[in-house]
Amino acid sequence: MSDTANTVAAFAIDFPRAHGPLLTQAVIRSCDEDFQVEEVLGFEPSGQGEHLYVQIEKQGHNTQWLAGQLAQLAAVRPHDVGYAGLKDRRAVTRQWFSIWLPGKELATLAAIEQPGIRLLRVERHDRKLKRGIHLANRFCLRLRALSPSAELEQRLCAVAARGVPNYYGEQRFGIGAGNLTAADQLLCAGRRVKDRNRRGLLLSAARSYLFNQILAERVLRQNWDRYLEGDRLMLAGTSNLLSLEESRVRAADAATAGLHPTAPLWGRGRDLVEAQALALETVILAPFADWREGLERAGLTRERRSLRLLPEAMRWHWPQAQVLELSFLLPPGTFATSVVRECCDYRVAERTEDESTAIQ
Repeated sequence: MSDTANTVAAFAIDFPRAHGPLLTQAVIRSCDEDFQVEEVLGFEPSGQGEHLYVQIEKQGHNTQWLAGQLAQLAAVRPHDVGYAGLKDRRAVTRQWFSIWLPGKELATLAAIEQPGIRLLRVERHDRKLKRGIHLANRFCLRLRALSPSAELEQRLCAVAARGVPNYYGEQRFGIGAGNLTAADQLLCAGRRVKDRNRRGLLLSAARSYLFNQILAERVLRQNWDRYLEGDRLMLAGTSNLLSLEESRVRAADAATAGLHPTAPLWGRGRDLVEAQALALETVILAPFADWREGLERAGLTRERRSLRLLPEAMRWHWPQAQVLELSFLLPPGTFATSVVRECCDYRVAERTEDESTAIQ
């Protein structure tokens, strides 16, 4: 194991919370229906073009596998099937796929339906779906084995108003943080990873962990949602950074929903911040020199990501005793569990082997 791995104490991923001690416990994902996600494109397919847009509800299947099934059914290359984002397998999810079929229809499309797959809409559009192009994801979650209380109600109101730290969720790091161990071997020990998707997953896990390290320290310092001298602010709901000067001028607006402070997603390129923000990030990332160099060698470009995640249209009610139903919208690339972990101490329900593998 590298010095980096030793430094971070075998990759602890229980990052500090912003809203104080947790008040109650809950169970999530007791069944697939307890975790529902609907992809919001943010635009309507035009009705014409070379790409067939297909909206599918799936349960028990992962996105990449389903994209492969669509490619086989349409007799096209896997590259000709696009999707905006990966969706959970252990959930009920509704998402769009695009299939490049210029001048052709797909009469056999209904054959995609099987247990856990339902065809919802078919439209035409002039552009392929690309990763992250959608506007948002709408979540509807059921949290079980908890009871209503004044304290929980206050916590939910605080999360809705102030938002939560925009951590990458634990699923990014794999079971037992195994993706981080493998990333360390890739970046520091020179281990070869031939599978392109697997390699990309490990690089992303390492990059995400570095981001979470900076965010965790700013949560401890209670400035995760405030402007720090030399920071770059980001317009809410976008990846658009304000300039250093404009960020400085609009520093007070970082306390509102319109602008968020940021931290780096590591890669090649110059520092995008200065002063206190740069000094803090330099100190926090100093133990990760091997990882930073490895990410740069991999050709990744340095970017910034919002430190704050503000759920939109957050609502909740109690459909049954000890069952809280929580709904909200989040931008692409963010994690619903980052919202839930600030509301309660949750654990994922255990599934039997039959339940977890009944559908591929």
